[in-house]
Amino acid sequence: MLSSARKGPVMLIIPGSGPTDRDGNNSKGIKASTYRLLAEGLAKRGVTTARMDKRGMFGSKAAVADANDVTIADYADDVRAWTRVLRQKTGAKCVWLLGHSEGGLVALVAAQAQPDICGLVLVSAPGRPLGTVLREQLRANPANGPVLDHALATIDKLEAGERVEVAELSPALMPLFAPQIQGFLISLFSYDPAKLLAAYSGPALILQGERDIQVRKQDAIGLKEANAKAKLVLVPNANHVLKAVASEDRAANIATYADPALPLAPGIVEAIADFVGGK
Repeated sequence: MLSSARKGPVMLIIPGSGPTDRDGNNSKGIKASTYRLLAEGLAKRGVTTARMDKRGMFGSKAAVADANDVTIADYADDVRAWTRVLRQKTGAKCVWLLGHSEGGLVALVAAQAQPDICGLVLVSAPGRPLGTVLREQLRANPANGPVLDHALATIDKLEAGERVEVAELSPALMPLFAPQIQGFLISLFSYDPAKLLAAYSGPALILQGERDIQVRKQDAIGLKEANAKAKLVLVPNANHVLKAVASEDRAANIATYADPALPLAPGIVEAIADFVGGK
């Protein structure tokens, strides 16, 4: 979906993990409409944006028979294709890539040696291999205690490029490590975002909310350390879906994930627009 300003920078918004649609919502309780709000805010600042549905999902459902039969490299190919289309439709010489969460990794992979990409905006993006981030997320939730060791061992195996048989999986872990998504997870875990950013020579903005309970401030700092030329912006009260959170209360933080009426945290749109040359 294209949100167009008359002139100015052109940007593709790349969604995060799971069945997340072009608005930033999914069936697992996320209704924050983060990408729609970003697009609307950026359009007011002179930045044209396009929001994409992932291969095999929603508006892109017909692109592939099985939405689970994909890799990060496939998503990166799709981003490059979208970039070509955006340049044709807008006349822009290049396109900015904004990747949110897992989408930041996709943006990093897609941007390697691509002259038609203006630069990167990495929002709530992991700075470490995703297996490492997932381990941290699992350890942070006390409810995972009974299956934590099993989950960590499963991540180890997937990182080694090996699938895990259904008989080996606890039923509680099936949603996370279901056989049909293990190929994707093996692909996902094989990348190191910091190494990719270190090899990238174009402009890059790292934008991180300090109330994010999914991707930590240390990830953003790690990305900055990997590429000294990148710009780092920390937003004190923003969480993973870029909404304002006033405390460390986890329940209050998660409650914002289901509220599309909440605006984006102050400073988010402004930082992005200023970086890419919006007004």
